Amino acid sequence: MKPDSILMTADATGEIWDFCLELTRDVQPHGVEVELATMGRALTPSQKNAARTLENLTLHESSFRLEWMKDPWDEVDQAGRWLLDLEQKLQPNLIHANSPSFAALPWDAPVLVTAHSCLHSWHLAVQGQTPPSPAWGIYRDRIGEGLRRADLVTAPTQNMLDTLQRLHGPFQAAKPVPHGRSSAEFHAQHREPFILAAGPVWDEGKNFRVLEAASRGLDWPVYLAGEERHPDGSTVHLDGVHPLGDLPERELAQWMGRASIFVHPALYEPFGQAPLEAALAGCCLLLGEIPTLREVWDGAALFVPPRETATLQKAMQHLIIHYRHRQRLRDLAHDRALQFTPERTTEGYLELYSNLLQDASLHPMTALR
Repeated sequence: MKPDSILMTADATGEIWDFCLELTRDVQPHGVEVELATMGRALTPSQKNAARTLENLTLHESSFRLEWMKDPWDEVDQAGRWLLDLEQKLQPNLIHANSPSFAALPWDAPVLVTAHSCLHSWHLAVQGQTPPSPAWGIYRDRIGEGLRRADLVTAPTQNMLDTLQRLHGPFQAAKPVPHGRSSAEFHAQHREPFILAAGPVWDEGKNFRVLEAASRGLDWPVYLAGEERHPDGSTVHLDGVHPLGDLPERELAQWMGRASIFVHPALYEPFGQAPLEAALAGCCLLLGEIPTLREVWDGAALFVPPRETATLQKAMQHLIIHYRHRQRLRDLAHDRALQFTPERTTEGYLELYSNLLQDASLHPMTALR
């Protein structure tokens, strides 16, 4: 049993947007129409152009603040009313919420949550504690309510699901569905003597300040691709690396195709889309030793404690010097990356959609929220 139409929520500010477009593209051959409700910020011209290429996608645009942003709750509530109006108008078979708090709304259709991230787990991983402010308690309560009221909850890694269950459970957890990328979009080129990193520069969880310090004195330059401007308007600039800015997808893929090493010393990473793309482009991977990255890349990357600047610097210099080790890690990472296909992701979500619809048909009263 497959849905005819899905109302899907999307955060326009980051990787969730890419995830939504990729999944929409891959369910099209299965006859699934996606009504995509965007929030977080206004869509850029390039995002709108990308959406127009998908015949099974209809955009519903807004710029409501989302749960992870500063002082969001009035706008989150407005967004909730807007989403419920969309459901009444569109009558989708299923709701796919990519922001967990929206699962607590009184939907008519069954609800699947994909938990891409969580500020509670982010603060614990990055800062070692959660903020004591009353606003933090509201976030915790709203996220927990959404996860517990969802019909099913998935995440891209088992570790992420387990963490959410520990912090916000109990909730009805499905199996994890890893993200996937098409290898056709990434091509290995002539390797050049430089190291590449990529991700939102403003996100402390990506740990780029430690990378900046570790990059000084290396034999090769380190380039950093990513948005420096935080959604709240502040800007982070790092002087110890060569900034590339927020590159278009194709240009970033070209940089990955030329880089000899991709470094991602993250303190927090629910899955790690950038390492996956870099591995598909033929980079060897140097990653932060955290459970989610270990779950995805164990045996196919070099890991370092992410807070140890000197250790990170030694690992980068080691890979610069030792070509054979780089080549071996490159081959291992590429083979592993080929397992994370869009087809695998699509099959995983179609199975969850089918399970939800079948359960709703067998228990129609429990589907009424």
